Amino acid sequence: MRRFAQLYAELDRTGSTIAKRDAVAAYLHDTPPDDAAWAVYVLGGGKLRRLASTTELRQATREATGYPDWLIDESYAHVGDLAEAIALLLPPGDGPFDDIPLHAWMEQHLPGLARLDTAGRVAQLKAWWHVLPAAEVYLLNKLITGALRVGVSQRLVVQALAAWSQLPTDLIAHRLSGDWSPDAASLAALAQPVEDDAHREHRPYPFFLASPLEAPAESLGERGDWLAEWKWDGIRAQLMRRGGEARLWSRGEERLDGRFPEIERAACALPAGCVLDGEILAWDDGAEAPRPFTALQKRIGKLKPGPQLLAGTPVRFMAYDLLELGGADLREVPLRERRERLAGLLDGAPPTLALSPAADTQDWDTLVQLRAQSRQRHTEGLMLKRLESPYRVGRKRGDWWKWKVDPYTLDAVLIYAQSGHGRRAGLFTDYTFGVWDRGHLVPVAKAYSGLDDAEIARLDAWIRAHTIERFGPVRSVEPQHVFELAYEAIQRSGRHKSGVAVRFPRILRWRTDLAIRDADRLDDLRRMAEG
Repeated sequence: MRRFAQLYAELDRTGSTIAKRDAVAAYLHDTPPDDAAWAVYVLGGGKLRRLASTTELRQATREATGYPDWLIDESYAHVGDLAEAIALLLPPGDGPFDDIPLHAWMEQHLPGLARLDTAGRVAQLKAWWHVLPAAEVYLLNKLITGALRVGVSQRLVVQALAAWSQLPTDLIAHRLSGDWSPDAASLAALAQPVEDDAHREHRPYPFFLASPLEAPAESLGERGDWLAEWKWDGIRAQLMRRGGEARLWSRGEERLDGRFPEIERAACALPAGCVLDGEILAWDDGAEAPRPFTALQKRIGKLKPGPQLLAGTPVRFMAYDLLELGGADLREVPLRERRERLAGLLDGAPPTLALSPAADTQDWDTLVQLRAQSRQRHTEGLMLKRLESPYRVGRKRGDWWKWKVDPYTLDAVLIYAQSGHGRRAGLFTDYTFGVWDRGHLVPVAKAYSGLDDAEIARLDAWIRAHTIERFGPVRSVEPQHVFELAYEAIQRSGRHKSGVAVRFPRILRWRTDLAIRDADRLDDLRRMAEG
């Protein structure tokens, strides 16, 4: 645990990707495999369950320090991170300190905490805090709260593993995908020089991700060198037909077993040893376009959808790439050939399995006109893929571009603010915006991105000087500033006070040229949601 706490501090101190990669690789070299495997899991984005509630953590802190609730709350609001605030408030622990291995924490001690009642958890937290040094208290609190964010991506972990094992990054990414277990045997398997085919059938391939196209499309060269197809607004997934089974894996490497049984049944007619990349869409039989993503949301959280939901929200797997056929990895085969094989594979397949159609145009100008129809087709724009490109790993620029249509926008007033997390802890960076409804400002969106550092600092200072009320970490501010927000879609919502919900809101610009009376009206948003 001590060595991992040192690594965490190293990663937190630097913004250099190379320095972080080298620090993780060095940790893998000099750490026992059981601990290193858990570090790979945790830093690579493995899911951490929250093991104690905020109320229990605050109670344990109050009993361990004797501080009143208001002081703990103010400290949390100032620091912006509960795990760090607690570590700063606690008195130094009693030494000497035992160094409990990381794997022992993850496999024994922390799971045991989850099985206790509230009184037991509070007592256990105080006991641990009393015998750990401050750096390990901080890390332990991060693990308990399930919020171990330190600016390390899964891609960076893959690069560190590649440097440690002296193997290609794409091979490491493939071995790490799917149901990877954080143990010494799984870590050793990552470094094996030859692919272990016995376990390959249980893993998806790492997804190839497109980059935003910001230059004119014609800058890409000859139109005939590029495949254009619709950018579907669904759930990115790989459909695997291996080992006598059909499986769906989401882009987040989550198995979707049983959630879309009609797709799994249709896939059983595919030949063994094939993997398709595509999109799960809500699509009615006979319809020319998918239903909006909001329709698909009814199915996302259902592990076993019932007959009524299956009938009311039918789905389709829109395939746009073939990664494996006959058990052979096709990722290095040019897209032109992969697509031809995919078309042959799906010829005569039921509508549940469909080939993503190409947007056939002779020139870029005609394609621009076709892209203008994106919203009517319930798509986000177009994808542009170089026909000679392989299927790469992660987001590598040059071969796949997403050419999205401009988002919807609205002008809204800043009404609430909250401190950020991680490097933004201590700054107000999480904002709530409202629009007018019969003379009152009603919240309609929360946004966390879009301002540069100078704007954040300026707005943070203003928020501190113009706070009206405090609700824990949230501040109500004077309604003075208008911001233009971008969003992808709007829908009716019974869960929101405004009656509408906007999808993927983010800040486009600070509208210093507008007065708050110029902000949008809720009636207009409701009409858009109806449309």
